[in-house]
Amino acid sequence: MSKFRVDSFTISLDGYGAGADQSLENPLGVGGNTLHEWALATRTFRTMFGQEGGTTDIDDEFAARGFRNIGAWIMGRNMFGPIRGDWPDDVWKGWWGDNPVYHCPVFVLTHYPRPAIVMEGGTTFHFVTDGIHAALKCATEAAAGKDIRVGGGVSTIQQYLHAGLIDEMHLAISPVLLGSGEHFFAGIDLPKLGFRRSEHVITPNATHVVLTK
Repeated sequence: MSKFRVDSFTISLDGYGAGADQSLENPLGVGGNTLHEWALATRTFRTMFGQEGGTTDIDDEFAARGFRNIGAWIMGRNMFGPIRGDWPDDVWKGWWGDNPVYHCPVFVLTHYPRPAIVMEGGTTFHFVTDGIHAALKCATEAAAGKDIRVGGGVSTIQQYLHAGLIDEMHLAISPVLLGSGEHFFAGIDLPKLGFRRSEHVITPNATHVVLTK
């Protein structure tokens, strides 16, 4: 049976999943890039971006796990890009270049319709305007029995958590403080939602926590 998963979602020591003031220059908000140093150093992530080398340790194993058996992704519009409001044109196609890292259908939550974008490597961005449940239904059909991964941002994950739809979460706690931004745990009662800690591994670069129902 397929799962609806959060993988490699990084938060700061003070609970922020992104910094404030996202922009073209700061895709993850001010200071947000520091959250992901654990992942960017791994062989998994370096290979995805056409780079050589990288660590092959526990951090890399968690990074690699996040891409196994994934048949579709869901993300919020903020994760797709910095543009707000109606789409001014069809120029913006994401942060990831012509061959994004997803290699499967990706469903982007938005209030503004836009035709699907077919990219290299098997990624197609679909824009869903009728809510989180519609996006999950589309992703489930597209995944064809594989798992669905929700990539973020914080608001998108929170909406699915409140709806009781997420089965498993891997959170990577980075040893940095952001002070402001999008707080992951705001309004979230994980025990009440049925989650328990099933894994807990500490590395020099992150504390990895897996929560399952």
